[in-house]
Amino acid sequence: MRTRGFEIAKGYEDKDIHLPVRKTKNSAGYDVEAAEDVVIPPFKFGMKPTLIPTGLKAYCQEDEFYMLVNRSSGPKKGFIMANSIGIIDADYYGNETNDGHFYFQYYNFKDEDLVIKKGDVIGQVIFQKYLTVDNDSADGVRTGGFGSTSK
Repeated sequence: MRTRGFEIAKGYEDKDIHLPVRKTKNSAGYDVEAAEDVVIPPFKFGMKPTLIPTGLKAYCQEDEFYMLVNRSSGPKKGFIMANSIGIIDADYYGNETNDGHFYFQYYNFKDEDLVIKKGDVIGQVIFQKYLTVDNDSADGVRTGGFGSTSK
């Protein structure tokens, strides 16, 4: 039985994508690389964040989720996550819209373009369990990918 892990997302099978790894035995996060070169322009009010594809999807147990978090070196390099932390539910895996491919969303707060190269470590994934309240009655079913929970 599979518990949790990473796979290559559809469309990225032949793109030399590396599965995330922890660098030390006490690391909480799995380092994730960019799947392709991306340029993040300097931030201007009203602009949308830049999505950086990972070429990955992740699976976990029904009572788990995974967080996308910035690395501690991210702000030193000039980029911050647009949503501060990304929460991805277990049912995002393999969804019909995008196969569960997850992206990191970043803003660049430097004055010049920030160039991310394929293979650069752009963030981390941390798996977690979650709790529900006594009278929880959630019974919805995911019908899409990114941003589809409330639609």
